[in-house]
Amino acid sequence: MNNTEAQPHGASKASLKLAYASIGVVFGDIGTSPLYAMREALHPVVASGADLREAVLGVASLLLWALILIVTLKYVFFLMRADNKGEGGILSLVVLVETLLRRKGGFVLALGIIGAAFFFGDAMITPAMSVLSAVEGLKVVNHHFEPYVVPLTLAILISLFLFQYKGTAGVAQLFAPITMVWFATLGVMGLFHISDDLEIFHAFDPMHGLGMLIDRPGLALLVFGGVFLAVTGGEALYADMGHFGAKPIRMAWLAVVFPGLILNYLGQGAFIISHPEAVTNPFFLMVQGWMVIPLVLLATAVTVIASQAVITGAFSIAQQAMSLGLFPRMGITHTSETEQGQIYVGQINWMILVGVVILVLVFQSSSNLASAYGIAVNTSMLVDTVLASIFFWKSRNLPVFIVLPALAVIFVIEATFLAANGLKLANGGYVPVLMGATIILLMVTWMRGRQALTDKLKKESVELIPLLESLERRQPTRVAGAAVFLQTDPVYAPSALMHNLKHNRVLHDRLVFITAETTSQPRLEGEDRVVVKQLPLGAWLVEARFGYMEQPDVPKALRACAEFGLEIDPRHASYFLGRRVIRMSARSSLPFWQQRLFIMMANQSSRAIEFFRIPPDRVVELGMQMSV
Repeated sequence: MNNTEAQPHGASKASLKLAYASIGVVFGDIGTSPLYAMREALHPVVASGADLREAVLGVASLLLWALILIVTLKYVFFLMRADNKGEGGILSLVVLVETLLRRKGGFVLALGIIGAAFFFGDAMITPAMSVLSAVEGLKVVNHHFEPYVVPLTLAILISLFLFQYKGTAGVAQLFAPITMVWFATLGVMGLFHISDDLEIFHAFDPMHGLGMLIDRPGLALLVFGGVFLAVTGGEALYADMGHFGAKPIRMAWLAVVFPGLILNYLGQGAFIISHPEAVTNPFFLMVQGWMVIPLVLLATAVTVIASQAVITGAFSIAQQAMSLGLFPRMGITHTSETEQGQIYVGQINWMILVGVVILVLVFQSSSNLASAYGIAVNTSMLVDTVLASIFFWKSRNLPVFIVLPALAVIFVIEATFLAANGLKLANGGYVPVLMGATIILLMVTWMRGRQALTDKLKKESVELIPLLESLERRQPTRVAGAAVFLQTDPVYAPSALMHNLKHNRVLHDRLVFITAETTSQPRLEGEDRVVVKQLPLGAWLVEARFGYMEQPDVPKALRACAEFGLEIDPRHASYFLGRRVIRMSARSSLPFWQQRLFIMMANQSSRAIEFFRIPPDRVVELGMQMSV
């Protein structure tokens, strides 16, 4: 076999391995939907006394076509073509659209903030909903287990969050085989029960679903709220694209996940038509006897995996939000030496845990929690559709006359789902709205506060180059060694330099001024990492560039300067940092309550030492007070 024949074979083998691995990470959320989607969609039908047989065909039709249009067409075929150097997710899409429009901020950034904020709401609701629905399978075994469902759910979830700091590298090896068994189980369960009533195949006719919407629109909207639960997790396919690649995720979806889900929903539908009493919990009632307990254990394991995927996604979104200036700095721990994407953000972890525990204690059951589930994900999906429409319109990545009409149809469907989820507002749907609104408020406050500080600093700061030129004419005392000053703006002298001159009246022999800039690319390597310029007084200006998926690393950037003539050992340099104490001001552009909120966030912000990976024993911090 020649090299040209071996290469495609090797590439396809690698794609198969990645596709297998992706099953354990990407599809956990959408894979647990059969636990509750059919049950919740049919709940309004049972409550209204409508014809169950017709309703099952309508719900099954809606479930199938939701998976085909929203997940397969929108995410798998369309959005995976909107990647930023292989990275996906809502903030990557924001960066792409801003680049195409050649304009930052404004409408596009506002959409990104909304989508990211509601993603965090989803990260709280998904673990609570998934694990609760799995543990509730114990009630099928014996109704005496009911008092233990909530405590057991809390024990599982708290254990999951307590071990986050160790990373998922070791556990991840078990994810793929367990999830693979899960999808095989879904398919076999469905296949076994499809013969209960072969009329279920009529569900492939979309008119059954549309007919329900036309005949009984009020009831259909309530049903839509349950149907939407089947497509939650679609965002994960796009967000995790950077870890596995578009081709492996497509392969896994089309070959394993999609067939397993379709077969299970058809089997559940046929089973309910032939056993109407099973509508209360069709998934677990499809199996009987000794098989129920292994199924509950398997479902619990998979819901923990699904929760892990959402939590990991929240860490990644938080890292991107910090890089784009939407969140204050937080301590980021890299839990793997080989995988860049495996990170742990402690503050986000505890925030999500508190939210999850509150949700479980308040709602007590997955049926109650289903009222709150959906709005957060639905909002993020609508934002994706709007941004994707702008992207494909501007980029011409796909034929516009095909993709834009298709996205318009999908937008109408998702808007209908949002209207259906809106009916749940009074019954718990307000919870994700409040969560999302709170996170949006925090992001906007942080952006406004940072801008106010930046504007004030510019007014009070001295330009760096004129200052160095004046110091060159009348040089202060120089001492041996290298001093590195971090600055937010390369034009102005950092406050730490001014305070050092004012109080110590000395300068080091080698002066390095470094700024950390976040680029529109996810990751940077090689020559793109730094731009080095020589300044008066023998000083150097270094513009360090980091991708929005990376954690800024100042020592790494300094080592990259060697090939540009600046040789400096980051372990022996002295790092001068300005430590600001922020006070409130009556003259601020921010109202008092927002000033207080910004100061609280600033006080919780991670120190620059940890965030920029600076050796802590080489740092000199100089304090200053300023009003916001």
